[in-house]
Amino acid sequence: MHLVIVGMGYVGIPVAALFADNPMIKVTGIQRRSKRSGWKIDFINKGKSPIGGDEPGLDELIFKTVKNGNLFVTDDITTYENADAIIIAVQTPIDEKHQPKYKSLRKVLTDIGQQMQPGTLICLESTVAPGTTDNVAKPILEQESGLKAGTDFNLVFSYERVMVGRLLHNLTNYTRIVGGLTPECAQRGIELYENIVSAPLYATDTLTAEISKVVENTYRDVNIAFANEVALICESLGVNVHDVRRFVNSLPNDTSNPDANPYRNMHTPGSGVGGHCLPKDPWLLKYGLDTYGKIKFTPEIIVKSRLLNDSMPSHMKTLLLDALAEKNLVLSESKVTMLGFAYLENSDDSRNTPALPLFNLLSSECKQISIHDPHITEYEDLPITDDLVEALRDSDCLILVTKHKEYRELSFDQLHKYMRTPVIIDGRNVFNRHEALTHGFTFRGVGLPR
Repeated sequence: MHLVIVGMGYVGIPVAALFADNPMIKVTGIQRRSKRSGWKIDFINKGKSPIGGDEPGLDELIFKTVKNGNLFVTDDITTYENADAIIIAVQTPIDEKHQPKYKSLRKVLTDIGQQMQPGTLICLESTVAPGTTDNVAKPILEQESGLKAGTDFNLVFSYERVMVGRLLHNLTNYTRIVGGLTPECAQRGIELYENIVSAPLYATDTLTAEISKVVENTYRDVNIAFANEVALICESLGVNVHDVRRFVNSLPNDTSNPDANPYRNMHTPGSGVGGHCLPKDPWLLKYGLDTYGKIKFTPEIIVKSRLLNDSMPSHMKTLLLDALAEKNLVLSESKVTMLGFAYLENSDDSRNTPALPLFNLLSSECKQISIHDPHITEYEDLPITDDLVEALRDSDCLILVTKHKEYRELSFDQLHKYMRTPVIIDGRNVFNRHEALTHGFTFRGVGLPR
């Protein structure tokens, strides 16, 4: 089989490497030579992984599959002509009005439609609003190719469940939903993904699969919003939200009566929600409802949860101002050190990171901001460094945004040594509040007594 995978990002790269590990499958990755991402082409073709942070097994798998000639990356889209199957894994961001931006997706669909051969399997793996496969992808592919979807070629929407730090594990061990334009399309998709997925594969239609994907991430976003709201309540009442969470989640997983199972799983509150999926997918779900739904209404719980999670960086600023006031300091005369810029611990993924809106909220008022991240040293023109000592030196406040393992190793004696003023704002429950107070720090944390 010749498999083409479009988009060498956090999804496309591990998917390509896994398929290429099968000696019967030749994989070609397609990546634009853009200013931001074009470097990945030569990088991968040297057997190197562009994905930083802790990503078990990925470096070795890329090196192996490139070395044996089964994985090659190019910007040459004429490769679509010879493909038996094409997986589309390009980004599908939203704009400032929460509308999907499908420019890249439409361009890829157009290019594929102009070159693909009859019998090709087209699999859309990019997260899209419900209704996109039938109402956007199918018409473009049919118009450009002159072929009929479901008859002359197969069209599938099948979503991944990747998490940075567990890319290969999740792709191979988690169940996969395969939505086909027809049952025959779905079966063809299952036969493709059986090559890399050891868990069950479930066949359905494209719309059900699209809804399942965005609902899966929206569910998590709503649960995090609930945890964040409980954290704000706990702050107001003067108790520790992490004690509350521990007690709530202490209900046992009682299998004796599944219908009355008391099990609870309250999520962890924090400084904000980031990543490619959670800040976007609730809006894609709403867009699908608004555009294709027959019954018009506003999904209030989903929308308000999304807005609450977006407000957490602003709450971090409130905690910062409160702590500085306790030390008779103002932001305009203070140096602030932000620990962590990636949205997820131990990764280099900065997509939709809550650290960016927090930086923007502080930058216009703060005398000086230093950002430290062990995995990210460049992001536009922001002052990011991997020198922790330099970031902490003469700081009036440490504000922790990301739970990198390096920060869990910091001692209060170290912080006293380098900081000018002992103030900590903890957005990820890394530091022990009681110990911080004992060591003379002014301390604030999301969901903690002030």
